[in-house]
Amino acid sequence: MEFGLSEEQDMLKTMARDFLTKECPKAHVRKMMDDEIGYAPALWKKMADLGWQGLVFPEEFGGSAMNFRDLAVLSEEMGRALIAAPFFSTVMLFGLPILQHGSDHLKREFLPKIANGEMVGTLALLEADGDFWADGIRAKALKRGNHYLISGAKMFVTDAKAADYFLVAARTQATDDPENNITLFLVDAKEWGVYVGKLKTMDMIRKQYEVTFSNVNVPASHIVGELNGGWQIIKQIAVQANAQLCAEMIGGGDWVLETTVAYCKDRVAYGAPIGSYQGLKHRLADMYMELEHARPLMIRAVEYVREARTDAELAVSMAKSYCADVYEMLTNNGVQLHGGIGFTWDHDMHLYFKRARWSANSFGNPTYHRDLIASQLEKQLL
Repeated sequence: MEFGLSEEQDMLKTMARDFLTKECPKAHVRKMMDDEIGYAPALWKKMADLGWQGLVFPEEFGGSAMNFRDLAVLSEEMGRALIAAPFFSTVMLFGLPILQHGSDHLKREFLPKIANGEMVGTLALLEADGDFWADGIRAKALKRGNHYLISGAKMFVTDAKAADYFLVAARTQATDDPENNITLFLVDAKEWGVYVGKLKTMDMIRKQYEVTFSNVNVPASHIVGELNGGWQIIKQIAVQANAQLCAEMIGGGDWVLETTVAYCKDRVAYGAPIGSYQGLKHRLADMYMELEHARPLMIRAVEYVREARTDAELAVSMAKSYCADVYEMLTNNGVQLHGGIGFTWDHDMHLYFKRARWSANSFGNPTYHRDLIASQLEKQLL
């Protein structure tokens, strides 16, 4: 396994950092925090012109035919910049499931529009209890001829206000096994019966919403994957999304560490930079070491997903549980080592503090993933 970057990936990383530094500075991010939709169409179009939205799509669908590791390089830089754009929801939660499980006509209808920056999509999965498990999905899809009527409420839907389409998980038949009767539907956000209400959540950049579907009419041709076979696709979405979230967390952690080290060099107390004091040196060293331990776990998880290995889920759970803890630790120390200013609205550190909590709890928190790791290792021993 190659842990370093190829020449092409290094160029992608440099280009992405330069672009985001210029086009998505923190002033723009803060402006989008107050924006109802949460992103600027002009920036979204510039990203599409660079080929980002279609990075891993085949060329026949307007993509660049790059791989999952390349996408992680981009995700890392987006996490570092806290990009205010629906890239994660559109590409990871919406586009990839269509690419991997959609019919040919769905791929040709949706993927070129995503690649060209003409469409925003997201996944509508969680419901009232907010838990990531099959039994938590209660929305229903009733068959009426060659259409389905979807009813139910979805919670914590990322970028729902910006979305043109939703990938909705709903139950299509009654069975004893809650994992065997879930189907994924592509639902037009402009369809009658779709209602979007904003939620007040910690991360004000990656906005989340409650979306209610009231007898929304969806053609049977808009089913992604097999009828009643949606849960396995959802599990795959979670594995892939968590791998990219780990890359985002590494990128954000880089910013937190670099910013904190720079502040400790500049801030003078009792006649010396605070970074010269041994107690703070130790904390900075711990931050660096934890981040460097997390990075290879992230790379390993991404590579296992790229190679479609059977143990990819285990590798991703190991990375998610560790990277999430490390990112939270880094932001805790980042806020504390900045002293009073670290707690103020004017400083950017609190944005990373909040993103760390959002990332840690999306698609399973560290405790959830450690339970998965223990369960899988136990199976190997039997």
